[in-house]
Amino acid sequence: MRWKLKTKPSEDKIKHLAQALNVEDFVATLLIQRGIETFDQAKNFFRPSLEHLHDPFLMKDMHKAVDRIETAIRNEENILVFGDYDVDGTTAVSLVSSYLKSYYPNVATYIPDRYDEGYGISYKGIDFADDNEFSLIIALDCGIKSIDHIAYAKSKNIDFIVCDHHRPGESLPNAVAILDPKRDDCFYPYDELCGCGVGFKLIQALGRNRNETIQDLVPYLDLVATAIAADIVPITGENRVLAYFGLQVINSDPRPGIKALVHQVKKKTLDITDVVFIISPRINAAGRIKHGNHAVELLTEFNFEQAQQFASEIEKYNSDRKDLDKQITKEAFQQIITNSEEDRFSTVVFQEDWHKGVIGIVASRLIETYYRPTLVFTKSGDKYAASARSVKGFDVYNALDACAEHLEQFGGHMYAAGMTIKPENYPIFKKAFEKQVSETILPEMRTPEIEVDAEINFSDITPKFTRILKQFEPFGPLNMTPVFMTKNVKDTGYAKTLGADEEHLRLFVKQNNSDGIAAIGFGLGKKLDLAKDQNPFQLAYSLSENEWNGTVSTQLMLKDIRTNDN
Repeated sequence: MRWKLKTKPSEDKIKHLAQALNVEDFVATLLIQRGIETFDQAKNFFRPSLEHLHDPFLMKDMHKAVDRIETAIRNEENILVFGDYDVDGTTAVSLVSSYLKSYYPNVATYIPDRYDEGYGISYKGIDFADDNEFSLIIALDCGIKSIDHIAYAKSKNIDFIVCDHHRPGESLPNAVAILDPKRDDCFYPYDELCGCGVGFKLIQALGRNRNETIQDLVPYLDLVATAIAADIVPITGENRVLAYFGLQVINSDPRPGIKALVHQVKKKTLDITDVVFIISPRINAAGRIKHGNHAVELLTEFNFEQAQQFASEIEKYNSDRKDLDKQITKEAFQQIITNSEEDRFSTVVFQEDWHKGVIGIVASRLIETYYRPTLVFTKSGDKYAASARSVKGFDVYNALDACAEHLEQFGGHMYAAGMTIKPENYPIFKKAFEKQVSETILPEMRTPEIEVDAEINFSDITPKFTRILKQFEPFGPLNMTPVFMTKNVKDTGYAKTLGADEEHLRLFVKQNNSDGIAAIGFGLGKKLDLAKDQNPFQLAYSLSENEWNGTVSTQLMLKDIRTNDN
């Protein structure tokens, strides 16, 4: 494990901002590292406002999209809201369909089957629209590369509005409107929206035509915040505002479906991490194990008792998903060992009976042990399908693009992608991908890295500091939970391991004459001897609140421990 201390901003910048905000230098350092250098920028960061959201009509084709939907409503056309089966897609479909249904009845939803139809717009979905007299399809979280599919729909007199956030290809599909802030010709001020975020901009624009204010749309933000958390988009700019107010909705008055999902969780207030680990996996489990329609049913249900029934079914899917995940991960590890592939630059594994719904999770699990770009393949019809995950700094999408001649299709992001391949091309692709990774991955990308924001002393951890730090939330990409480093630390004699396999570590530490502070390190049980040693050591950690018997105290969430002389 490498520790990398972030570059410290210039002293002049630090002093200027610290004085303007009346905060300590290391708080100013944290802000500057996040691109916040002025009083006004800090004010917007600490006090998000719905007024900071951009005009939706700044997005290319937004006028065309709104005009086509209003025309469909005037002409009493049937509108089909189509979306991917993951969290971003199902929340986006739930958001746009429930908004339209609030004033127009001829609206239905369609989620493609992960196994029968695969990712994105499908011919089967278009045929469904044709058979049921839908003349307008609104595609969410997909469609930007669906040139042939949308041409096929056009031949059946079905119009498409595409709402996507993925990178476009060289050509755009022949849709009535294409809302995608990543279009080269779109100059919308913020291009990191998730698919559900683009869907929200669409209903914001539709609402403008109906004299609605942004306050009228706040109830939909629980869906947007859930998608932002699940899709791992930057928590900056508009995403930060949407996530901030969406979390307020989740914690105060969420829709019945989300309320049912968190009903049995003991935490009174959920943060963005809870959304990632509690809400998102359950919504995802529907599409992974059964069908994404179950997630949309849950998220658009307004009767709480019925929502509870849907939620209990999804809980079962999530339990099944966990069992599959464990079993397939075990088999993948065995395959790597059997094939003597522990020392490669990439991991590429295949087994035809692996469940397609969990191979992305398995890829992430494999990276925890073999820290390298990872592809997990399974059989899907007469093709092989894979999910890809990557390591920090390595663009797996570009690596796949370099091997595109061997693939049927692929798409995704820098750190996550999906693809299909003909079985006969699998061996040559595996070699080509390994060669591409070996030639382009940098040595430092092959070792997990802890990025440390600042070195501080325990005496800096004051109530004022923890209050300010709380206002940095919600955390996420480009605004990650700050990680601190403290040297000359000693345990006070309470060091012990926790867990059935003694894999976790519990400490009570001091620095010089500071008050003692509790610390817990998940997966750090092997560091017990170092912590018990009489020599001082150093910690990398983030801060969290621990509530016990009604008392709230600050504790350290350990990332790593190492000797003082490192």
